[in-house]
Amino acid sequence: MSADERRAALVAALTEAGSLTADWAPSVAAVPRHAFLPETIWVDEGDGNAACSRSEEPERWMRLAYADLPVVTQWDDGADDGARVTPTSSASMPTVVVEMLADLDAAPGHRVLEVGTGTGYNAALLTHRLGAGMVSTVEVDGWVTARARTALRGAGFTPEVVCGDGALGWGVRAPYDRIISTVSLRRIPPAWPAQTRPGGVIVSPVSPLLGGGAVVRLTVDGGGVACGRFTRSSAFMMLRQQRYEGAPVDDYLPGEWPGDSAQSWTKLDPGAVGDDWSAQFACALALPDVYYRRSGFGEGGWTWWLFDTAVTSWATVDSVPGESRFEVRQSGPRRLWDEVEAAHDRWESAGRPGCERYGLTVTPAGQTAWLDEPDNPLE
Repeated sequence: MSADERRAALVAALTEAGSLTADWAPSVAAVPRHAFLPETIWVDEGDGNAACSRSEEPERWMRLAYADLPVVTQWDDGADDGARVTPTSSASMPTVVVEMLADLDAAPGHRVLEVGTGTGYNAALLTHRLGAGMVSTVEVDGWVTARARTALRGAGFTPEVVCGDGALGWGVRAPYDRIISTVSLRRIPPAWPAQTRPGGVIVSPVSPLLGGGAVVRLTVDGGGVACGRFTRSSAFMMLRQQRYEGAPVDDYLPGEWPGDSAQSWTKLDPGAVGDDWSAQFACALALPDVYYRRSGFGEGGWTWWLFDTAVTSWATVDSVPGESRFEVRQSGPRRLWDEVEAAHDRWESAGRPGCERYGLTVTPAGQTAWLDEPDNPLE
C-alpha cells in the first residue's frame, strides 16, 4: 500500500470514528505524516515501545507512520547514551491530533500559536488550513526545532518556526485568536491569556501533579481571564519548564520510617484512587501541591507515599489485596491522606464525574479548578 493510500485510509477511519471533522479532513488528506518522522521511530503496539528503522523495515515503518498510534521520536531530551528512559518528543496519536484541532475551532483568518512543535506535523495541518502567515510554532529543543523546520519546508509548508520557551508564548506575533499546546502542563502560563485576543481560545493538555490528565478548552475574556471546561482525557509529555522532581524522602522523614507519624486506618484502598483515572484526576485538581510515589511489598501489596511540594508533610497508606481496611501513617502540619480521602469523597458524592464536568479559571494571579461551574471551586 502506498503512502497516499495509507493516508486516505487514515482519513476514512478517523472520519468514520467521528474524530475528524469536515473542515479538517482536507488538511489531514493533504499533509503526509510520514514526511515528518525520522529514520528511526518507536511505537508501542502492545508490547512496549519498539524501534523501527525505515531503511531496515520500510513496509512496517510506513504502516506505523499512518497507524492511529503515537510515535516516539526522541528519548531523554536527546541524550546520546542509548539508555532510552523517558520519551521526550513524539508525533501524537492522529485521533488526539484531530480532536484537539476540533476543540481549537480555528478557521481561515485566525492567527494561531502552537506550543510544542515536535515533528512539525501539527503545524503543517494548521498551515494547510490557515496559511503560513497565520501560524507560529515554538519548540524549546534546538535539535527538534531544526528537524521540524527542515521537514516542514521539505513538505512545502513555511509557518514561523521559533526555538524558545513556549511557557512565555511568542509575543512578537501576538495577539492570537487561538493558542494550542501539544505538551502538557500543570499550570497554564499567564503569558498565554495575555497574548490571546478577547474571545480567543486556548487548548492545552493539563496534567496535575498527583496524576490523571485532560485537555482543557479556555475562552479568554476582555480582562485577560481564561475560563473553560475539560473536553477529554489525555496523556502528553510535560512542558520541560514544568517538570517536577520531588525532594528526597529523607528531606521529609529524617531517620527510619515511621518516624513521628500518627497511625490510623482507612477503608479507602489507595489503589481505588491511584488506579482510577477519573478519581485520580479529581483528587489531583483539588490538591495541586500533592504528589505520590509507591513501592511494592509482599504478595501484590503497595505502599503509597504522599508528599507536599512545600516539604512539610508526608503520609503512607498500605494497599493489601483482600483487606477491608488499610494502615495509614501521617506526619507534618497537614494530614495528606485525610485530604485525599476528603477529595475522593467529594468526587463520589458528585456522582463520580468524568473530566468533562471539571474546568479551570486562569487569572494573572494563578488558576483555580472547579466542578460544574466556576463558582464551585475545588480548593
